[in-house]
Amino acid sequence: MKQHNIAPLILASAIAGSPFLFMQEVASQTSSATSTSFTARDPGVRPGTNYVGKPYEKMTPNQYVFFNAARLEFAAAEEVDEGLGPRMNLDSCGGCHAFPALGGTSPYVNPQVAFAGKTNSIPSFIKANGPVREARFVRNPDGTPDGGVHSIFTITGRTGAGNCNLAQPDFAHELAMNNVIFRIPTPVFGLGLIEQIPDTAILINKASNATTKQSLGIRGRTNIVQAGNTVTGQPNLNGNDGTIARFGWKAQNKSLLLFSGEAYNVEMGITNELFQTERDETPTCQFATTPNDVTDTNAATPVAAMNGLQQFALFMRLLAPPTASSTAPGGSASITRGSNLFSMIGCSQCHTPTLVTGKSTIAVLSNQPAHLYSDLLIHDMGPDLADGISQGQAGPSEFRTAPLWGLGQRIFFLHDGRTNDLITAIREHQSGSSRTSDASEANAVVANFNKLPESDKQHLLNFLRSL
Repeated sequence: MKQHNIAPLILASAIAGSPFLFMQEVASQTSSATSTSFTARDPGVRPGTNYVGKPYEKMTPNQYVFFNAARLEFAAAEEVDEGLGPRMNLDSCGGCHAFPALGGTSPYVNPQVAFAGKTNSIPSFIKANGPVREARFVRNPDGTPDGGVHSIFTITGRTGAGNCNLAQPDFAHELAMNNVIFRIPTPVFGLGLIEQIPDTAILINKASNATTKQSLGIRGRTNIVQAGNTVTGQPNLNGNDGTIARFGWKAQNKSLLLFSGEAYNVEMGITNELFQTERDETPTCQFATTPNDVTDTNAATPVAAMNGLQQFALFMRLLAPPTASSTAPGGSASITRGSNLFSMIGCSQCHTPTLVTGKSTIAVLSNQPAHLYSDLLIHDMGPDLADGISQGQAGPSEFRTAPLWGLGQRIFFLHDGRTNDLITAIREHQSGSSRTSDASEANAVVANFNKLPESDKQHLLNFLRSL
């Protein structure tokens, strides 16, 4: 059946009345189905790899050729003579985005430990069984805001690094000063759909269910990356081109190409056609021409001509979103119940189940539902999740609503990977108070979750792990 384009807006789940009315009903019930000895538990990582890591079906033959080449580049490790470093966090995109398949997030075994080898010390926040992390300093030594990535490792002592001699940052000192925050990799499955969601869809969804959102203390806004102190009549738009940014923990990047170029430079130290300047220009530590990665104008084929960041962006653009399970964990009835509870207690007011893409040059991305479970807005998450970092107009306690598709196969949660328990992750969303003007926008929703009978909490957890 032909899909009619009624302006590509939203297909959000229906909200069954007010979340507060629903919770009053729950509180008044005596749940005979809930044993006092039963406590809801995170079902844990859903097994299997058949849910993720695949390209879209029904692409053109040429698109598969480009995708496969881009996949190899995304997985490949960089070497010193290719421009790696001189400061970096790892040597490949695939090392960070590894679980449960290429394009995911931190695996069970942190590759940064092996990467450090004998030439770098391993700071205390990098653990073999912990998440891949990047470190940012909140403040400069003079107290002014920093916020930038301070790469963990250097090429000193690595093959091909010659007489390069660079010290790692003094993380022990900065940790003692409470000046270090962490970020973990975000999964990149389905990002081509997110890239194609029109701004109008995001803004109309933002304005929807206004009364319910207000009753829950939910606001949310789009991120703006303003140049200088530009004054504009549209303060929630991306500076210069007037559009909404949507990638990264604080929605700080507009497009997959920008997202790729920045990561290539910041995480691996590879300069490229978007970020052409070395972050560390120590003369004795440069072993490749700058920028390190460029379009090959002498290549024999279009695929071979692509530079690395183009290939990274293309891999993410053509990588299909995760497939949810209808039966695991807990069975279909439990997942259905959990899905209904997700809407009823207010989770879906930020984690919008579905947004619809616009008309794309790539047919498989055109006018498609994206079941991302995010409104792509930034929200104030209160003091306990605040990281002290501002990016664009996202302030120290503001974060993009994390897309939940693929949640069932994630090991570590929240922006810094502080927990691998889903219940803890939910409750970490609650902090601050309206009395001190620092309340998390999730406070009321988490309170609703806490009031659920343990059996209903389990249904909700089962639903989340089914995604």
